[in-house]
Amino acid sequence: MGILVHVLLTAVAVWVSTALPGIDLGEGTTGSRILTLLGVAVIFGLVNAIVKPLVKFFGCLFYLVTLGLIGLVVNALLFMLTGWLAELLDLPFRVDGFWPAFWGAIIVALTGWVLNVVYDKITDKD
Repeated sequence: MGILVHVLLTAVAVWVSTALPGIDLGEGTTGSRILTLLGVAVIFGLVNAIVKPLVKFFGCLFYLVTLGLIGLVVNALLFMLTGWLAELLDLPFRVDGFWPAFWGAIIVALTGWVLNVVYDKITDKD
């Protein structure tokens, strides 16, 4: 159940990022757009689970030298990779360039963090 909730929260965060110019969800019915968002959320989760740890491991020196600021660039590149993989899978999700990916990754991270905090508060059974 936790993975499903995480995918749903990530889908909402990706949807919020589509308000930026350069990040496009494509045209279609509401149902097809929701399915696209869910597909992109799964891709984004897989990219962050598989590729991001490898990049952090092999690039740890850059993280140290830049005091972690390279992480913003890495997140933008991973968001661009997500858009590229979504296009390969015929999902109508596009990220047009580095700067939309940079700001989109920040928005997805912040929105996802807020949604997770709210979800944790709601489901807290103490």
